[in-house]
Amino acid sequence: MTTNFRTSRAVWLVARREFVTRVRTKAFVIGTVVVLVAIAGYVLFLRFVVDQQSTTTLAATPEVAAVATAVQSSAGAIDRTVEVAPVPDVAAGERLVRDGDADALLTAGTGGDGARLVGKEEVPDDLRGLVDAALRAQALDQQLVRAGADLATVRAAVEQARAETGTLERSDPQRAQRLVLGIAIAALLYGSLVFVGQAVAQGVVEEKASRVVELLLSTLRPWHLLLGKVLGLGAVGLLQMLIIAGTGLAVSTGFGVLGIGGVALGTLAVGLGWYLIGILLYATVYAAVGSLVSRQEEVNSVIAPLTMTIVLAFVVSINLMLANPDSTLVATLSLLPPFAPILMPARIAIGTAPLWQVGASVVLAVLAVVGLTWLAGRIYGTAVLRTGARVKLRDALRAT
Repeated sequence: MTTNFRTSRAVWLVARREFVTRVRTKAFVIGTVVVLVAIAGYVLFLRFVVDQQSTTTLAATPEVAAVATAVQSSAGAIDRTVEVAPVPDVAAGERLVRDGDADALLTAGTGGDGARLVGKEEVPDDLRGLVDAALRAQALDQQLVRAGADLATVRAAVEQARAETGTLERSDPQRAQRLVLGIAIAALLYGSLVFVGQAVAQGVVEEKASRVVELLLSTLRPWHLLLGKVLGLGAVGLLQMLIIAGTGLAVSTGFGVLGIGGVALGTLAVGLGWYLIGILLYATVYAAVGSLVSRQEEVNSVIAPLTMTIVLAFVVSINLMLANPDSTLVATLSLLPPFAPILMPARIAIGTAPLWQVGASVVLAVLAVVGLTWLAGRIYGTAVLRTGARVKLRDALRAT
């Protein structure tokens, strides 16, 4: 018990030192603030884009006011909003369209019959469809009146003439938002893993170059120092991720960009769990690889394969998710440790990951963490005290 207490205390002291030192730096504070401002700006931009895409302004002259009203009423059927801007004449309507204050002008057709739809460079297809439908309904009403039919009876019959619809599986009205949420958590995990991994590697090289590591290892075992460094810097990344994710969630919900706050909170909790697995999976290897060199100029070259692995996992995951999140390839890759910390939380957010696959991916990831941590600890312990020329990985492995 005394040995376990000393081990835990040693790891805690190293982790606390790494956490406090990194959090107090200007780079951490400024970097976090910049990211928060960027997120807030991006959410506002998305809100603006969504509003612009779902709302159409239609200038209408008096003679087609009835048609414009019918278009406005029927727009909700295709999840659009049409705002009618009455204008006294064609010239005034064309001026609004040219100035960008209206998407199109609806006026009487040539010779005073029908209607004419005018756009600046093009007429939106959905707006053209709505206007055509309104004109057909108007023409039908006129023919029915001439034929002496009862309009109310005819309209009721037309409303009832609909096909029955059904689905083989239950539809999810929140599917699109879940997909966006899954991609967002994947991007957040990707950024955090790269940030922490590079910070761990650079920290190892700094201590090795300054000979501080020799003083630390006079009282600590190599794996104590390795684990403490990974946990301390992992906690820094965790804190930053919580701040960024919490702010992004609050702003997105507040401005109506995200309407699934409960799902988002659950996704964030799942993401945090996978973040811890990912940190142990990648950061320990970053530390081991960083211990192979003694100069900061060599860090980027030695950690490049690891960084590219994470980049590849992220790029492949995002593209496959956008193409077909239900595919067998996505499911298979989400089980494999290099992809699991990024891809599995995204699949959970979308709701396409069955419980057995989640459990299998966790088991495989934990086994990979155990194996890589043991191997990284041996490499780190062998290479971290060797200064001067770069230690070849082959030599470090032989020495273990």
